[in-house]
Amino acid sequence: MAHGTHDHDIDPRNEHVVIGINDDLVPRERAVVSVFDSGFMLGDGVWEGIRVHRGKLAFLDDHLRRLYEGAKGLHMDIGRTPDELTRMIEATLAANDMTDADGVHIRLMVTRGVKSTPYQDPRFTITPPTIVIIPEYKTARPETLTEGLRLSTVSIRRGRPDVQDPKWNSHSKLNCISACIQATEAGADEALMLDPQGFVATCNSTHFFIVRHPDGPDGPAEVWTSTGDYCMPGITRRNVLRLCGQHGVTWREKNFSVTECYGATEAFVTGTFAGIAPVTVIDGRTIGSGERGPMVERLQGWYVEMLEAL
Repeated sequence: MAHGTHDHDIDPRNEHVVIGINDDLVPRERAVVSVFDSGFMLGDGVWEGIRVHRGKLAFLDDHLRRLYEGAKGLHMDIGRTPDELTRMIEATLAANDMTDADGVHIRLMVTRGVKSTPYQDPRFTITPPTIVIIPEYKTARPETLTEGLRLSTVSIRRGRPDVQDPKWNSHSKLNCISACIQATEAGADEALMLDPQGFVATCNSTHFFIVRHPDGPDGPAEVWTSTGDYCMPGITRRNVLRLCGQHGVTWREKNFSVTECYGATEAFVTGTFAGIAPVTVIDGRTIGSGERGPMVERLQGWYVEMLEAL
């Protein structure tokens, strides 16, 4: 049964979480935004997923930097400084007694604000931006990190930046949703998406890597990922590349084809929620041994050490 990197067990504590909406802290059952909100009407906004690891907001500076850069790309003034936004997140965690918690995932969302009437022109926005902070007890299932995911290459492409910049982590995700639907219909866990030239770009909700041995099976392993031209600037993606550099593993951001994925010895995906998860099947082809490989296992260990050092 398809599961995907975001599968998790239901935690009953989430039924009673308090959600931050602008300057208010609201019980989950009363947490609502206006039907005139730009995010609801038009997908006009940016968002981040942030992990709380042992009471610390993991890589918060990186997440906020990406959030503000995306907002600037959309010509949207968040209206709060990064420090003010951080205090809002901390207040929401405190209201939920999550200050020292582990295994908490936060969805931070910022939309352009409420509109006077249903219309796309930002000049019809009549309020400051809407800021929503949803904290939940939520962790990836252990099998996601060991058993391996199944990917399906889909016909939905990652777009060019002159259409909709793929580097925006925007509320408008229909491109990725369409890819996800196509992969699900094919019986896969997630979609492998190509760029406009037909090279591998990314997955619909995670970043994609392969491991190859260019000099033959007995030669050194290299970790490959896409050029990054057609995917969101992933924070876990960048941390994996950092880990490779720190541990002497050759890594490359480059163009490569799906055929080169089929011939890889290992493949994996990265994301804030699950971290690093192996991929064992792509388009019905078994990758490597069909099990989590040694490079993925090493990277997972190094990544946990990185989190522990925060």
